Amino acid sequence: MMAIESAAAPSAANKNADKNINPASPEIPQKIIKQASLRFETNDLEETYNQIQSAIKKNQGKIQNDSEGKDYGTIFHNITVRVPSQNFDNFINTISKGVSYFERKEITAEDVTEQYIDLTTRLKTKRKLEERYLQILQKAVKISEILEIEKQISIIREEIEAKEGQLKYLESRVSESTVTIEFYKNLPEQEAVQLSYGSKVWTAVKSGFFSLSSFFISIISVWPFVIIFCVLAYFIRKRLKRKKQQS
Repeated sequence: MMAIESAAAPSAANKNADKNINPASPEIPQKIIKQASLRFETNDLEETYNQIQSAIKKNQGKIQNDSEGKDYGTIFHNITVRVPSQNFDNFINTISKGVSYFERKEITAEDVTEQYIDLTTRLKTKRKLEERYLQILQKAVKISEILEIEKQISIIREEIEAKEGQLKYLESRVSESTVTIEFYKNLPEQEAVQLSYGSKVWTAVKSGFFSLSSFFISIISVWPFVIIFCVLAYFIRKRLKRKKQQS
């Protein structure tokens, strides 16, 4: 009877764990998620890219995404960088040197301290609740009680793992800031036209090749009908020729 009452107590506690157990939270430093998005024009893509690479290395950052391409009239380069938060301001200042005008310069700082404290507190609560269930499990005698307690422990552990994952993700975003950098170079009008013309010619060549391939494939797919038609035409022509000779 005692074991059943003990097993029921944690079950109720599990439902109200976050409300009834409020451990004193230690002093947690402010948690800030910093992000930036920059876009600007440059006269030398390669030089700008090298400067950004140097700034990344100097500030212990790492490139998450790196892409480049061409539009009509422009050549562009996009980079996404992860940099330690303590180096965020210095990194932004370094890559901003020499930029006369930013088409876009967005810097955000999101305070997630309250969310971090809430997750930490709930995680501690779930761990204490797990300890209580484990203590009761050692005293349980009946198989039904043991199975029920183990089921509750399994649920609590899943919740602990979920909160640990959320906390780890939050800590990652706080410790490393994300900076998206888009820079481009405008091509001279003549060069842009040539680029566009060359692109159109190459597209036309590829289109013609695929059309020719499709034509040959179509012929191959109907070859039995072509053979039948040729055979019929031969016999009809031969018959007509014979009739003409008889007449």
